[in-house]
Amino acid sequence: MSDPRAVAVNVAANTNEPGFRGPVYPDGSFAYVPIPESAATLPRGQAPVDEPVPTYGDLDLPFAVPTALRETPVHADPEFPGVHGRKRATYGDPHGVKAGRIADLDPGNWLLFYATLSLRPRDWAGPGAERPGDEGADDRGGAWLRDRGVAVDDDLAPDWGAYLFAGIRVERVLSPAAGDGVVDRAAAAAAAPTNAHLKRDPFDARVVAVGDSDASGPFDRVVPLSAPDAGADANPIVTDLSSDSGKGPWWRRPMAFDEAATAELLARVERA
Repeated sequence: MSDPRAVAVNVAANTNEPGFRGPVYPDGSFAYVPIPESAATLPRGQAPVDEPVPTYGDLDLPFAVPTALRETPVHADPEFPGVHGRKRATYGDPHGVKAGRIADLDPGNWLLFYATLSLRPRDWAGPGAERPGDEGADDRGGAWLRDRGVAVDDDLAPDWGAYLFAGIRVERVLSPAAGDGVVDRAAAAAAAPTNAHLKRDPFDARVVAVGDSDASGPFDRVVPLSAPDAGADANPIVTDLSSDSGKGPWWRRPMAFDEAATAELLARVERA
């Protein structure tokens, strides 16, 4: 087997869905917050595994979820063993640009995940009482930490930034036989029965990745993709190691890493 390659894709909560970013703490630890489920879902009993679609109230989060979101279903994708009650390492994607990159991965390669996260104090209470951004929001962020002399790791962006936070070591990737359309649903159900896309009606994944459960999951600490002086500025992982230019809204795009770049990136994950 050749040395592993990697693709990194943007996932998780953001200021559009559900209206706030997940937190990154001063020591680089973090919380993974999925996006809301935006598609229609199957009735109970019709998905490969008979389980309810989780809601924000079901998630194991270190802060309070606004009341209006607690019953909102989440799109728990990617899923990682031991995180938010999940047992497998899988990811599905309906978007052609990301799916095409992921479909090129071989067993032993890495599918990495990054998110935009906001710098918060360790005891951050949450994004709002009733709704994100309301009067109950805990607005403490990077400026609050700096004003009080709280020690913040020097590679973190001053407010929000893009950070690698998890990875799946690929065992298998399913893609459409004809190169277009969606993955065969029966094949996806056999390989990744709990993936969130199999709860959607209709099933819409253009690619499904299945990972080694023992080697996959969240990192102990984030690996920054943003420069330490501005979240919107890409650091050398993006500009020197990845396929992306780091120009424009780079934090929304998939990034590919060749063998040498992947080796360096995985070493940084180990050091994080």
